Amino acid sequence: MGCFGFLKGMMFVFNGIIFLAGIAILGVGIWVKVDSGSIFNFLEEIEDVPPEINQVLNVGYLLIAIGGVLVIIGFLGCCGAIRESKCMLMLFFIIILLVFIAEVAGAVVLLVFQPLAGEILQKFGDEVVKNIKDQYGKNDDITGLWNSTMDTLQCCGFYNYTDFKGSPYNNQGGKYPTQCCQSDLPCIEATAIVKNIDGCFHKIEKLISENTNVIVAVGLGIAALEVCAMIVSMILYCKIKS
Repeated sequence: MGCFGFLKGMMFVFNGIIFLAGIAILGVGIWVKVDSGSIFNFLEEIEDVPPEINQVLNVGYLLIAIGGVLVIIGFLGCCGAIRESKCMLMLFFIIILLVFIAEVAGAVVLLVFQPLAGEILQKFGDEVVKNIKDQYGKNDDITGLWNSTMDTLQCCGFYNYTDFKGSPYNNQGGKYPTQCCQSDLPCIEATAIVKNIDGCFHKIEKLISENTNVIVAVGLGIAALEVCAMIVSMILYCKIKS
């Protein structure tokens, strides 16, 4: 009974955390869909975006779905353990198993279609640069979003300062965003060339590359937790009398 009680307690705590995380993700998903100033509204402003990128616009729905699933998993795990419900524990096991299979399948698809992802990103980058040249300095929403992004990531444009050449902002006396010179003084092309600030795309690439080990470790950790959760739920299921 001591081991059984310990497993019940661990099951309750573990799934309580999952339940709270699910609520948080659900809230973020709802916020993304409601917030008109988000990056996803920026994507909608870009013409001729590759169809594959438009799927990013559905990330709010994806977060809502993930949050909902986590809330259900947490609820079934907590109640199944505390109330010693075999039905809830079995449902918990089945959902975790399906999630685990989906994650493995997703990882395989990413590995197989990695070259295609590079091609899609290239097309997307070309359209983003085109949008900068058309809208930066003319559309306040686009201009403000790029300024916030460049301030946060300490970057310049999508690829580099040349993304702004010919834009409405640049046509006003050959100016470039101050982030491209990292100076409070007016930024001109000569200074931007000397400073050679990385584009935001390269910054994000570098950030992901530098944290690849962390991302892999987190992924493996989540997979290990899912396997442990399935094992514990089955132990409790078998120990509970009908």
